[in-house]
Amino acid sequence: MRPIETRYAHSGDVRIAYQVVGQGSFDLIFVPGFISNLDLHWEDEGYTRLLRRLSAFSRLILFDKRGTGLSDRVDAHHLPSLETRMDDVRAVMDAAGSGRAALLGASEGAPMAMLFAAMYPERTRALALYGGYAHFHKWVMSPERLDAFIEMAETAWGTGATLPNFAPSRVDDAHFAQWWARFERLSASPTAAAALARMNAGIDVRGVLAAISAPTLLIHRRNDARVDPDASRYLAKKIPNARLVEIPGRDHPIWTGDVDRVADLIEEFLTGGRAVAEVDRVEAVAMAAIVRHWSTILNGSQFDLTTFKKQTGDAFAAVKAKSQ
Repeated sequence: MRPIETRYAHSGDVRIAYQVVGQGSFDLIFVPGFISNLDLHWEDEGYTRLLRRLSAFSRLILFDKRGTGLSDRVDAHHLPSLETRMDDVRAVMDAAGSGRAALLGASEGAPMAMLFAAMYPERTRALALYGGYAHFHKWVMSPERLDAFIEMAETAWGTGATLPNFAPSRVDDAHFAQWWARFERLSASPTAAAALARMNAGIDVRGVLAAISAPTLLIHRRNDARVDPDASRYLAKKIPNARLVEIPGRDHPIWTGDVDRVADLIEEFLTGGRAVAEVDRVEAVAMAAIVRHWSTILNGSQFDLTTFKKQTGDAFAAVKAKSQ
């Protein structure tokens, strides 16, 4: 896979790093959660799988929120409002030449996506919200738990110490735990992580939910370790015509667990068609090759076994490469 080009959008005095992947018929903006790093995402199997699935049917626009990854840091003493951070979405869309897009908001990215949809309905094609919430302290952490989390971030950040808070089932996965530690270090410094946590603690978008007019899909894992599933149940009641799908699982990050199930739901919601499984694609390729060569025989031509093997083999290889 060729390297993904990283560019920078201007949002006021801040530069926001973004990438564009895929050539689908519509734009999809992925608003990430607590921390992110555009380069590091492509080193994790689950994250890569998710991004490839999404970019297979859309022009996928990725970015690191201010304060994280490759984007500019924030002043820990003058934290930006959610409205300011939300406007980074608009800046990235403008820089990427996107007039209107569907938004995928994951975790802390969901409130940003909801606020954007309420303020810019003409630029919002649809909303897909994964593990989202409208009020931080009610559905994510109490003030006491937040203080404990910030203390841990300031003393053990970069060691992977936060993994049990996000993906408890992956704690014993040595390879993933090592990647997660790097994910912490390359996404934010200890000071920046504490600042991000304090910024997120102020999230409360309950007042804008009724103003969201875009078609909305809510996805939440039934035993989510970080965000109470009641958060999405509340959103389903308050966002007009929203649909909630609860799926099995405890790990919170969108790129962990059954990534294909999440990607299937998003694809079906945004395209209106059933997501095609990889095995179905392979079977379709094989059937097309068989039909083509039977047509050759019925038309009086000689069946070429070598050509048949090459064409089906090349097709299978292409499908396999795309799925990896």
